[in-house]
Amino acid sequence: MKLNEVVPWGRTLEEYKLMFALSDADLNMTILGCGDGPANFNAEMTELGHSVVSIDPVYQFSAEQIKQRVLETYELVIKQVKQNSNRYIWKNFRDADELGYARLAAMEKFLLDYETGKIAGRYLPLSLPNLELANNQFGLCVCSHLLFLYSEQLSLDFHIASIHELLRISPEVRIFPLLKLDGELSPYIESVIQTFSSQGFDVKVEPVAYEFQKGGNQMLKIMTRVNQ
Repeated sequence: MKLNEVVPWGRTLEEYKLMFALSDADLNMTILGCGDGPANFNAEMTELGHSVVSIDPVYQFSAEQIKQRVLETYELVIKQVKQNSNRYIWKNFRDADELGYARLAAMEKFLLDYETGKIAGRYLPLSLPNLELANNQFGLCVCSHLLFLYSEQLSLDFHIASIHELLRISPEVRIFPLLKLDGELSPYIESVIQTFSSQGFDVKVEPVAYEFQKGGNQMLKIMTRVNQ
């Protein structure tokens, strides 16, 4: 992985709560954040006394390197959002500029926490589909803006292998969004549902109280059955 291939984009704890329908009971679990990147989810949760470990290959880089990449890509990302503004729901953010300010604030909070968090083992540079983590190490895994979103870049086999790995580490996996980068539903959804349902997992598509991409207000929840 090369840093110049990464587009860092920070999201907040409040967004995670909405994207993954996280209840107070969920927040008190040991949580694995998959593909968190420069989100401040981990930093905010840690401040509140909760337990989160974030994994992302970008964590192989230093805070300064990630910050530089944020600065390099920010204007381009905002420009693309403005050019495709009709693809988004402007409810939580007034416009692309307000979105950008919120993302920068989230990434700044992440960067302030990053080096301390790395030392504490809260930010691990791991990549799907093979994670060096113990069986059932976490109570809940949330996967943000990676699986399904990058369906053009990541194969169906990669998705299935990755979800199997996450279910090895946690009895429950929630994935958001179910749309690709272009706003279309991922073609892998049905195959993933059929694969894991046939293997005895409880699989549900659930609505969530978050929508930025038009139509992107659903998550996939996959749970290990108690008797499995």
